[in-house]
Amino acid sequence: MPERDVTVGQLLLSEYQTVKDEQKTRIGFRDNLLYVTLTVVAAVIAAAAQARQPAMLLALPPVCVVLGWTYLVNDQKISAIGAYVRDELGPRLAALAHAEGGEVFRWETAHRGDARRFSRKAVQCVVDLLAFCVVPLSALVVYWAGGDVSAGLVVVSVLEAVAVVGLGVYLVQYAVPFGAGGGGG
Repeated sequence: MPERDVTVGQLLLSEYQTVKDEQKTRIGFRDNLLYVTLTVVAAVIAAAAQARQPAMLLALPPVCVVLGWTYLVNDQKISAIGAYVRDELGPRLAALAHAEGGEVFRWETAHRGDARRFSRKAVQCVVDLLAFCVVPLSALVVYWAGGDVSAGLVVVSVLEAVAVVGLGVYLVQYAVPFGAGGGGG
């Protein structure tokens, strides 16, 4: 029988490295989205204040929704990669290696069991809601209360409010452990 050039274990380890690299890249990208959002918010608020044009604040909701949705999608993929490593890849490698207790990559499960995980996830949900939902909704309130509103922009702003609230619902659903969104990583 000819000698195999590549073993199943080597392929699985290569797959592990590839998905962990993707996870690491997504974590960096996701985390930077909060900084980008803060920068955009500051720039739009400064421009609106300098120009004395509250209507410019209507730029915040669509930007925050796009950045927030991108943040949420990346966060979900980060969690999906972790689940794949824990539930699929790890057990297959453990079986090949005849690992004691059937476990490999213990960090993939160990960090999920600490006592402060729930509070961290709750605080992160609040931060996400503040950055991606409260700020743009506040901008809409400032616009509406500004007195100089046009009928067309009111319609646009109401649609923006609906989009922001929709994003907020997804952020909360995803953050709730074992909820509809899967509970995040």
